[in-house]
Amino acid sequence: MNNQSFVVPLSLLFIISACSSTPPKQNVPLQSDSPSSLQTERPEGPLPPSTRPKYNLGGYPLNTQQGYIDGCETAKNSSWAFKDLNRYDRDDQYRMGWDDGFALCKGKK
Repeated sequence: MNNQSFVVPLSLLFIISACSSTPPKQNVPLQSDSPSSLQTERPEGPLPPSTRPKYNLGGYPLNTQQGYIDGCETAKNSSWAFKDLNRYDRDDQYRMGWDDGFALCKGKK
């Protein structure tokens, strides 16, 4: 047999396998109590790092980044929702980040 007789069936096999689909992912809602956005410190025990929200905030000061994440997650009412009232009152960068994050993410639930 020549090599061409294997090429056609093998090519068809690749084409057919590329058309197969995977079952859709099911959205499973997180089961948690509604977080309070007026806490003074984070809840005990860190959440797993794999669930930590990721934002592209490079170039902003760390306090602004932390405030933005806290504000955005509070607007989305996620398990990371948090407002550090002590920092919010005393740290202009954190307050600016929190306010911006909350305002921008409010409509992105």
